[in-house]
Amino acid sequence: MTIVASGPAASATAPAALAASAGSGASTASAASGKGVGPLLRAWRERRRISQLELALRADSSARHISFIETGRSRPSEDMVLRLAGHLDVPVRERNSLLLAAGYAPRYPETPLDDPALDALRDGMERLIQGYEPYPALVVDAGYTVVAANRGIAMLLDGVPEKLLGPAPNAMRLTLHPEGLAPRIRNLREWRGHLLAQMERQIALERSERLRALYEEVAAYPVPEEDAPAGEPEEPVAYFALPLRIEVGDRILSFVSSISTFNTPMDVTVAELAIETFLPADPATAKYLHTLAG
Repeated sequence: MTIVASGPAASATAPAALAASAGSGASTASAASGKGVGPLLRAWRERRRISQLELALRADSSARHISFIETGRSRPSEDMVLRLAGHLDVPVRERNSLLLAAGYAPRYPETPLDDPALDALRDGMERLIQGYEPYPALVVDAGYTVVAANRGIAMLLDGVPEKLLGPAPNAMRLTLHPEGLAPRIRNLREWRGHLLAQMERQIALERSERLRALYEEVAAYPVPEEDAPAGEPEEPVAYFALPLRIEVGDRILSFVSSISTFNTPMDVTVAELAIETFLPADPATAKYLHTLAG
């Protein structure tokens, strides 16, 4: 698994995310597949800010051949499509789209998460997030749908209305909805801005209609004029990453999050899962959580 530490540019509640949403609708590659594989590869190369020569050197090819592929003068082999996609760090779902655009069959299956073939995966993720207790941890797909969560997350969600919790809760809605966690987040403007920026980067890369609709929904939620009620000034803490500061009962807990994704996935569903863990950002939060755990 690949682990990415969070901060203003890395975390998502959930997060994530970090790839196209499972079942998320048309992406850049799939929407433009009628144009052929060349323009799609060029678009990915330009997004990654890599020159034709640099890509050619990485792929053991020539800039001339890369140019011919991008302009449609040369049809790449299946191996070349996959090789270029690998060097361009194209998400697994989009690699299937590239193969289809080049006239080849998709290489990567998309197995439903409840399929028996993924029993070991589900069991492993459940044990992993339970192992983080009493710290909160959850598993989301790249559309921010929560597919598993531990008791630490349940603690944070205490009091959130049922309409936001089921049957398939969305982490962005849970966090930013005015009836969700938002009223209890003491640094809501900072955290909200961070989450929206995360979604903007993802949408710019994937062009998912589902993610765009979710972004527009949560970005339209009202934001209180003040993040926190007036009171005694709090002792400053030197955080090493942007914290999530949230009221839990009569306390303010501070967390920083990290996101784990599966390395070298061979299935679209697996590629689009992310495990987000919330670690104490200060000693007081760690002490309180361990006290709750007994």
